[in-house]
Amino acid sequence: MADYDVIVIGAGNAALAASVSATENGAEKVLVLEAAPKKMRGGNTHWSGGVFRFAFVNARDLEPLLPGIEDQYPNFYDGVTPYPYEDFMGDLVRVTGGRTDPVLSDILVSNSRDTVMWMHAVGKIPMEPAIGLSGVNKDGVIQWQRGLVVRAEHEGVGLSTAWFATAESMGVEIRYESAATGLIQDSGGRVTGVTVQGAGASEDITAGAVVLACGGFEANAEMRLQYLGAPWDRAKVRGTPHNRGDGLRMAMDIGAEKAGQWDGCHSTPISADWGDYAPRELTDKSNRLSYLYGVLLNREGLRFLDEGMDVNFLTYAKYGRIILTQTQGMAFQFFDQKTVGLLEPRYSTSEPVVADTLDELIGKLEIDDKDEALKSLEAYNAAACDPGGFDPSQKDGLSTSGLDIEKTNWAIRLDDPPFHAYTVTGGITFTFGGLKIDADARVIGDGGKPIPGLYTCGEMVGGLFHDNYGAGSGLVSGATFGRIAGRSAAKFDG
Repeated sequence: MADYDVIVIGAGNAALAASVSATENGAEKVLVLEAAPKKMRGGNTHWSGGVFRFAFVNARDLEPLLPGIEDQYPNFYDGVTPYPYEDFMGDLVRVTGGRTDPVLSDILVSNSRDTVMWMHAVGKIPMEPAIGLSGVNKDGVIQWQRGLVVRAEHEGVGLSTAWFATAESMGVEIRYESAATGLIQDSGGRVTGVTVQGAGASEDITAGAVVLACGGFEANAEMRLQYLGAPWDRAKVRGTPHNRGDGLRMAMDIGAEKAGQWDGCHSTPISADWGDYAPRELTDKSNRLSYLYGVLLNREGLRFLDEGMDVNFLTYAKYGRIILTQTQGMAFQFFDQKTVGLLEPRYSTSEPVVADTLDELIGKLEIDDKDEALKSLEAYNAAACDPGGFDPSQKDGLSTSGLDIEKTNWAIRLDDPPFHAYTVTGGITFTFGGLKIDADARVIGDGGKPIPGLYTCGEMVGGLFHDNYGAGSGLVSGATFGRIAGRSAAKFDG
């Protein structure tokens, strides 16, 4: 008899969803293996903003998640726009350039609302409106970015804490400082357990099925260089240092098929003032995502992207990559007094550089060509719009005219001092390359056949994201496929 019915490798959102789902579906003995010590547990979930992108057809569909919200915000639902299947799928297809896997994306979008409801009801995840993240107050009503209204209470920290509490209350065993190093197979190729390194000793633990949920390779500089290329080897990591690609390696060692964009990743504009890893105590607050209300310059003093191409939560995951490819992986965000009040609260974790003139501000920054920087800002102002019609809650069509790179929305002049600037870089959150799976989250091996007893979920699923990413999709994907993987593993009988 196996030591456990199901072993889950990893302890983030997807992994704990899988452990809860396995228990819910009849697995009596479930073990979660966490490579990190307890004080560093939870994978990337701890660093996330905790927001969930999911489909719904009526604003009131959110009521079970936000009971009594109108007592706090009497006109709350007035600012919520429905986000049906077609809109979520349309966004996913658009931001990935049509390269999202059609089967997996359909599973994600079709199940997204039910998944979040399950997280709340079974996972016991408290929810709250994503105030300060995706809502903008317009004429006394909070206008929400479509599909991004609800997050876990206390963001990623609260999400992780709630998952652990629920898993433990259901009898899931969690072992810390226990790194899986290999998968065990029987003579027929069925995965029957895991080799684990912990407390100075290695041991084999057997199981009826194994779920891999231990993230991508974003914290492994060698793998980043191998698959993503330079300058990704020197990117700052916005997340756990323990996601080093071990699960991917173990699976590929036994013939698992790769899938998705192995040279792509989720990259985020973050503060350049932070170290190689975002501090755990500050969680997701290294993000600098209000660039759509300002202007971005590189060290050469040039604009290099359209800051207003779309809402930030549909551009930030690729803009971080573009910033990292600039000289020394740096850029500078400029704002004036018309927009500094719109900056995300996360900006408060850095001190802005402030000056009364643009020339003075540029002089305080590490810009190599200061003359060119002033020319760029002056050219932007000459091509920009009056603030009439400026609408921070949606794409407003205020565009520059005559620039090599137009700013196509929110293009109002920088002319109201004092001016603020923030130094940013590109931080890596997770990698897009993963394993090929089927609709039951079974890992596909050589010859296109499932590897018996092996499942995966979370960031290890390959094929959903390509080049870009819509905020909130990752957590819902992790829980959706974690739920499927846990259920499938619990019911696997060989």
